[in-house]
Amino acid sequence: MASSAGSVEPYADPGQRSGGSVFHRLYTGAGAFNIVGLRKRFYIGFGLLILICALSMGIRGFNFGIDFKGGTEIQMPAVGVHGTITVSQAKQAFADALGHQPDSVVSAGTGRSASIQIHTQTLSKDDAVKVESALFQRLQPLDTNGKPSQTSISDSTVSASWGGEISRQALIALGVFLVLVTIFLTAYFERWMAMAAIVALINDLVVTAGVYSLVGLEVSPPTVIGLLTILGFSLYDTVVVFDKVKENARGLLSLARRTYAEAANLALNQTLMRSINTSLIGLLPVIGLLVVGVGVLGVGTLTDLALVQMVGMLSGALSSIFLATPLLVDFKMRQQPYRQQAAKVMARRAKRSSAADAGGTAGGPGEEDIEADLRRERALAAASSVPARTAKKSGAHRAQPAGRPARPSGKRRR
Repeated sequence: MASSAGSVEPYADPGQRSGGSVFHRLYTGAGAFNIVGLRKRFYIGFGLLILICALSMGIRGFNFGIDFKGGTEIQMPAVGVHGTITVSQAKQAFADALGHQPDSVVSAGTGRSASIQIHTQTLSKDDAVKVESALFQRLQPLDTNGKPSQTSISDSTVSASWGGEISRQALIALGVFLVLVTIFLTAYFERWMAMAAIVALINDLVVTAGVYSLVGLEVSPPTVIGLLTILGFSLYDTVVVFDKVKENARGLLSLARRTYAEAANLALNQTLMRSINTSLIGLLPVIGLLVVGVGVLGVGTLTDLALVQMVGMLSGALSSIFLATPLLVDFKMRQQPYRQQAAKVMARRAKRSSAADAGGTAGGPGEEDIEADLRRERALAAASSVPARTAKKSGAHRAQPAGRPARPSGKRRR
């Protein structure tokens, strides 16, 4: 198979050929999916996604909650004398009292614990009392004893400085996290793996923030906290793949069986099923939190945490598979030794292909080199593993050294 030195098309090694269904290839992990070879397409896809998210954040901005921009929150029970109080009823009562619409009105919880939350710009004490009186006279909310009471309506004013302080602390935590992760990955792996992992983490942050900007979801302090928690999940998946790449690339420069790109692609295939299972298992409790938060509690901390975690975990799973390792391959192939080794691999394959076209067999020129590489790989694997225990004797005669006659079975030497 003739190919250029820069080709990353996986080479079907002995023992790596795989057929059958997609699920069979996923479970065998035999290098059947050419993920690294299609990296330019993935780069284009991630690039477009990042561009859309960046434009949305720059043009649309974010829908910051009351904790970030400050304001007044009015809360009351969602059950009144005349039945369930709807969001539209509360919004109309507020508008009739002050002559303008509130910033947002949402329903939280279910049953008798349900409530209506009204967010608006900072109100004076007189305006707050006027709104509460209008809400009570029109909607008659019930207190915990089941009786209509204006004391069941409460208000609170939040300063914008509190949300700003949370944002500042979150940015500091993010910076420290990225520095520590870079140091760890550089020490445990190498600088190119650390760089690829950091790029994937930044991608996850931008995509998650961009989705919030595009959809217009409210950004609250729990959202910022949830954004920080997804970094560990994305990093874990990337480290698992990189550890397998490191194992496959051990002693690679002294061999001519596969290129670094092919070793990395094989590592992706070998860990692909694990990455999928980890992502699914991680998403199940998050989806459960989201269902409970939206279906039972309506809005609040659980909903904000679960929503940002679900978006971030999906982005992290995709970036660890389709972005981090392909980036690592491009970084490594910038080094001269790996380019020379790839050229050597392709030259030997071209030699074998030419021999086959000339009427030779699969064992033509170059087969001895491939077998020598296989022996070197087995020797490296044996040197890095723990020696096996000596097997117990099973009653069979041990092989006699060459040139020494076997002893008679029924006589003992004197």
